[in-house]
Amino acid sequence: QLQLVESGGGLVQPGGSLRLSCAAPGFTLDFYSIGWFRQAPGKEREGVSCISSSGRNTKYADSVKGRFTISRDNAKNTVYLQMNSLKPEDTAVYYCAASSAGCGYGLDYWGKGTLVTVSS
Repeated sequence: QLQLVESGGGLVQPGGSLRLSCAAPGFTLDFYSIGWFRQAPGKEREGVSCISSSGRNTKYADSVKGRFTISRDNAKNTVYLQMNSLKPEDTAVYYCAASSAGCGYGLDYWGKGTLVTVSS
């Protein structure tokens, strides 16, 4: 069973940066589109970004465009979410998820999440 593992969360001041990683130890992510989602306390989960299996196509939520960058290194079997200019409203648990059908389609696997807290 493929298991996704997120890492890189933590506490950061407003305006700071973090890089999240999503890996699948023992499995290849080459054939999966990978999405990042987040859920803030008391709010519904929302999609943040997605990258196609080839890495050629990416999507972003309006709230993070220009600040977040998704990328993947298939040689390292890892997908990254570089988050810059972080705001308090970015505070949430961030999850990665894999889809064999592509961005915007059904998700096959989820990670357990990593907490990002943006606060002074």
